Amino acid sequence: MLNWAELEHTCRSCQKCALAETRHNVVFGEGNREAEVMFIGEGPGEQEDLTGRPFVGRAGQFLDEMLSIIDLDRSQYFIGNMVKCRPPQNRDPLNVEMDACIGYLRNQVALIRPKIIVCLGRVAAIRLIREDFKITKEHGLWFEKAGTWMMAMYHPSALLRDPRKRPEAFEDLKTLQAKIREVCTHTYGQNVL
Repeated sequence: MLNWAELEHTCRSCQKCALAETRHNVVFGEGNREAEVMFIGEGPGEQEDLTGRPFVGRAGQFLDEMLSIIDLDRSQYFIGNMVKCRPPQNRDPLNVEMDACIGYLRNQVALIRPKIIVCLGRVAAIRLIREDFKITKEHGLWFEKAGTWMMAMYHPSALLRDPRKRPEAFEDLKTLQAKIREVCTHTYGQNVL
């Protein structure tokens, strides 16, 4: 397992898949490296590719607003993606691209050792929770894997496209808040929420 500095250096110079040829920046992920909660999306979009930061475009701003409802901000969690480079036209990452990048994500999870992982969208849930995961039926449900609690929520970009799903997303946030109160020990898990 690489330490943070080694891992970030390795990611930033990665050439394991074709996404390296079209990226502007590697989007390594950011946030609290001792977080008990980790959010994982599918891949960087245009704004993320340009800035090198995850979830900074419209969907990221909407995610920030959603998480503020349960008093979570970026100082309290770590956020990243299945792939560290933007797929062209924001298409879903291909399996070969996720395969090339999964070791980096596993290394991040091993360094952080979160108690909760929230998959943002179908792509991350299929890869991390279960191959036949159905986001429309199983969002907000908890799964335990290797001592880590995992759930999936609709990706914030899906909620921007279809506002009718927002009440379900709000319920998922309340479910997340309850799980944080149950299993997390940092201040935000007990006092702030």
